[in-house]
Amino acid sequence: MRILISGSSIAGPVLAYWLTRNGCSVTVVERAPALRKSGGHAVDLFLPAMDISERMGVLSRIEERVTGTNRMTLRREGARRPVGLDLSKVFDATSERHAEIMRDDLSRIYYDAASDDVEYLFGDSITKISPDGDVSFEKAAPRRFDVVVGADGLHSNVRRLVFGDESRFSNFAGAYLGVLTVPAISGLDRELRIHTGVGRTVGIYGARHLDDARALFLFRSERELDFHHHDATRQKQLLREAFLGMHPDVDRLLDELDRTHSFYFDSIAQIRMDTWSRGRVVLVGDAGYCPGPAVGGSTSLAVVGAYVLAGELACANGDYERAFPAYERAMADPVRDSHAVATSAAKTLIPSSRLGLSGLVQATRLLSVLPAGPSRALLRLTTKSSRVYNSMAVDDYTSAITASADNGTRSQGDKASRYTSSQ
Repeated sequence: MRILISGSSIAGPVLAYWLTRNGCSVTVVERAPALRKSGGHAVDLFLPAMDISERMGVLSRIEERVTGTNRMTLRREGARRPVGLDLSKVFDATSERHAEIMRDDLSRIYYDAASDDVEYLFGDSITKISPDGDVSFEKAAPRRFDVVVGADGLHSNVRRLVFGDESRFSNFAGAYLGVLTVPAISGLDRELRIHTGVGRTVGIYGARHLDDARALFLFRSERELDFHHHDATRQKQLLREAFLGMHPDVDRLLDELDRTHSFYFDSIAQIRMDTWSRGRVVLVGDAGYCPGPAVGGSTSLAVVGAYVLAGELACANGDYERAFPAYERAMADPVRDSHAVATSAAKTLIPSSRLGLSGLVQATRLLSVLPAGPSRALLRLTTKSSRVYNSMAVDDYTSAITASADNGTRSQGDKASRYTSSQ
């Protein structure tokens, strides 16, 4: 079975790994000239994604590259003193298994897991997909594939070609984010420093193995701002307008906008679609159901979605007309729940009122002074996002994929037993 995947960030390489284990011939096309190394930001892997990574044999590499952040300092805009918090309390209370890792590191790890068995077409992109699976590229010669997968992110090219303009599916969440690489800051080791005010939040953090740091900017906007997602000059201007004068430390971060070698800016938006498949084309990860960059567990959701899609194709012996509906049924609840918690998380991370800002600061102060036991109890009640991502029910498709590759045929009834990861 010949399968084309568009996108080589997270969902694409994970899907490619499992499809090759199923005996498929996999090609990945990526617009970038090489595996992206653009700085990126820290992402979270929750329990189901960690389990899938372990089955891929890459868990030890992930654990070697975790950021190591273990404490947070929160400063309210205008306040003289910050509030400190031991983040180990948060991690221990909200997840049995969790890793925070830089996105670029994670992408490389997943890429390496199957790169020897996958054909990669870097510096190219899809221009046309026919109902019969004929695919045209900007550079490569046309080819025919049995299945085409869009794993190409929030601004998916495959989605646009097959399902229509992005505006039909993108739901603006009323906020924006920016990420830039900045020089290492003295004393930042394993610390997340946050400045927060009404409608705007800035975080600065590093990682144990990095010789630089990342600055994350989040701000609210009642209307969608006028910019193109490739116009970095305009995007940097918008960040300056939103954050100038917040705090001298923040002003120094803004000064790095003209010097940084990596920068990312986008709206916080959710992709909502009635279906993620049409004919032999299917979407996975942010391309089909992004819960919102920086506020949802989109990375874990992408890992789970890729694994489920590969598993359902194995269970259907490559019959995409059966596999795609099964994939959509399996992912319906996780996607719905992730969209809901991402909306809630955005309100917490970017307080929209003085009352919300005060609540965030007071909750942090309370957690900082409570003993471990009571603080864990409080966190279990209040950290809905972690509970949702840790409790996603995922079928164990490993045996199904292996059996499909070894035997060439299998029935839906042969699927391995279901496990539920719950908090």
